[in-house]
Amino acid sequence: MTISIWRYSHLTLALISSLFLVVASVTGIILAVEPISHQTKGYAVADLDQVPLATTITALKDSYDEVLGLEVESFGFVKASVLTMEMETLDVYIDPLTGEQLGEVEERPYVYTFATNVHRSLFLKSIGRFFVGLISLLLLIIAVTGLVLLAKRQGGFLKLFTKVQKDYFELKYHVVLSRWFFIPIIILAFTGVYLSAEKFNLLPKTTVDQVEVSVSNSAQKYENIADIPFFKETTLAEIRQVEFPFSDDPEEYYLIALQNKEVEVHQQTGEIVSKGDYPFVTLASRLSLVLHTGEGNVLWSVILFLASASILFFMYSGFVMTLKRRKKAKGVSQMPDKDECEYIILVGSESGTAFDFAQRFYNGLTQVGKKVYLTELNKYSAYAKAKNIIVFTSTYGEGEPPSNARKFPAIFSTVVQPNAIAYSVVGFGSLDYPDYCKYAIDLDQQIYADDNFERQLPLFKINQADFESFELWLIQFSNKVGFTIPVKRPLIHKKKYKKVDFEVVERTDLNVDDTFLLRLRPASKINFTSGDLLAIFPNNDEMVRQYSIAKVDDYILLSVKKHELGRGSNFLYGLETGQFFKAAIDVNPHFHLPKNAKNSIFISNGTGIAPFLGMISENTAQNTTLFWGGRTRASQSLYDDILQKSRSGLKNFNLFATYSREGKRQYIQDAVLEQRELVLQTINEKGTIMLCGSLAMQHDVLDVIEKILEGNHQITFEAFEQSDQLKTDCY
Repeated sequence: MTISIWRYSHLTLALISSLFLVVASVTGIILAVEPISHQTKGYAVADLDQVPLATTITALKDSYDEVLGLEVESFGFVKASVLTMEMETLDVYIDPLTGEQLGEVEERPYVYTFATNVHRSLFLKSIGRFFVGLISLLLLIIAVTGLVLLAKRQGGFLKLFTKVQKDYFELKYHVVLSRWFFIPIIILAFTGVYLSAEKFNLLPKTTVDQVEVSVSNSAQKYENIADIPFFKETTLAEIRQVEFPFSDDPEEYYLIALQNKEVEVHQQTGEIVSKGDYPFVTLASRLSLVLHTGEGNVLWSVILFLASASILFFMYSGFVMTLKRRKKAKGVSQMPDKDECEYIILVGSESGTAFDFAQRFYNGLTQVGKKVYLTELNKYSAYAKAKNIIVFTSTYGEGEPPSNARKFPAIFSTVVQPNAIAYSVVGFGSLDYPDYCKYAIDLDQQIYADDNFERQLPLFKINQADFESFELWLIQFSNKVGFTIPVKRPLIHKKKYKKVDFEVVERTDLNVDDTFLLRLRPASKINFTSGDLLAIFPNNDEMVRQYSIAKVDDYILLSVKKHELGRGSNFLYGLETGQFFKAAIDVNPHFHLPKNAKNSIFISNGTGIAPFLGMISENTAQNTTLFWGGRTRASQSLYDDILQKSRSGLKNFNLFATYSREGKRQYIQDAVLEQRELVLQTINEKGTIMLCGSLAMQHDVLDVIEKILEGNHQITFEAFEQSDQLKTDCY
């Protein structure tokens, strides 16, 4: 089955049953509270397996004039039904050892009675019970189809609990909560179906067939029940209910419901007069009721409470997700005819992320006066005047196309374009998933194989919907077409920072690249490490600027490039020694040097060297290598003293510096390629490679590492990208 079929089934059933599921969930939440509140009464008796039935019966007879029955509830409450001197029946909770009354059995609160009636039958009796059973069945199917969709999204059933791709709130937690509450919801749905089937007599019989047992006439009779072996050997843990004899007549028996059978017991001899085992259906029904209600277990009641609440969230989040998809599916209104457009944007989007980027790109092209047509990949066709096709596509599950891109490969093979067309492919995905941008890769190769198409830009992959990466691609595309495309940035929710005072200890002068070092000391004790970020607020406004930090001798060290119009860099350069200012530490755990790293390679250009200056001093690894790229040798001199001091304690440190304006005129990726054996050895030996600097540098270096790993038998480039061996913090 295709993704679309699973999703259609999942969505359709959810819509059909939505109102009933909301009612069932709300009442389920209320009813899940009942066992919890019941347990708080404090009548539970511990160690029921140590209390003989004989002890309890004796205590009851000593305490009350007449005893009608005894019941052991699932929470360990022992309830007795007794007859008072006024001939009034009284239900009380007792201490089974003494018969002491612990409290009266209170009438069930109306809110629980009301919720039960709604939950079971919607106040519609048999018709309502039928609908409740049907909705339980639909919930079961919804949960199963949801699990299939989740498995496909995560890359298989064995990867259900791998990291969830960053996305908007409703989608992310629809996935997260479904993983945690799938089993409880399945249990709720299945037991709901089972209990409904029982009410409609759709299950085999549940009556107990009593079989008479031959009784010896010579059996010993006992005056005291405490002496009868059966009652001495049977504990309350084995008991569900006891119905007492009406009189002392030997023909009147104790009717005892044990956990798995019912027996009649002679009140004088303790012999079993008749017995009957509970059918499997009865035991299954009892278990289903316990699992469905949470009766007898507070923890399970809490889980059912949360599971019922999660169903409400699933209804809400599913509704939001559907609206978003429908909104994206409508596309852009008032587009020109497809055969009048030079620029064609094709989109494959599952959650709407790729479509959002495509729409922003569409708006930018139209803003500069270009005729643009945007549509789904499934609607690909011939375009009379097209000169440029740009594809934005995500990847679903195990390298599968999004549902609105599934038909593209087949359609593409049949459509002949009237003109030669340049094309570009932008893939969206997450490195947390094994098949990162796989569909984009496959699609790019399919188009490239067609002689009528010319690849305008290499395949570009964007991790976690990173807009800065998209802007880098946009610059490359703009350079190719010869004009700038304005693209509106998405709104970003402002992060709240805990600002503290920092003192400027030292600030160097500008070097030949207009770069300087800034050494800071926090005024109060705070935790930070190399690789974290310092968030500053120039001129006390709320526009945050972030800089990677090095921790050197418990100081914060920044490497800053002063830009003519840079608010952050000019603010920092304007600080004087001894001056205090407000800033915040933004912990960046994904870019911390792993503890006990044995082989580390640091790759940076320009001011991206900053965190590595601290890591080199902190690193206890036997092998540490730094690749750094700058313009000239003079550019590097700013860091010489720190590097010399930091590396003095290291056994093996290598520095490979490249200069783009003098000497061999190399870029950093050239040096990495020259040291391919070192890089390959580090990767194969599970070492760490960390990149900090410009995004352009990151892409160039990763392209080189991909070449280095071609044909490598220990780890592929795709696996390396997704591993903890690679850490990046580029901008």
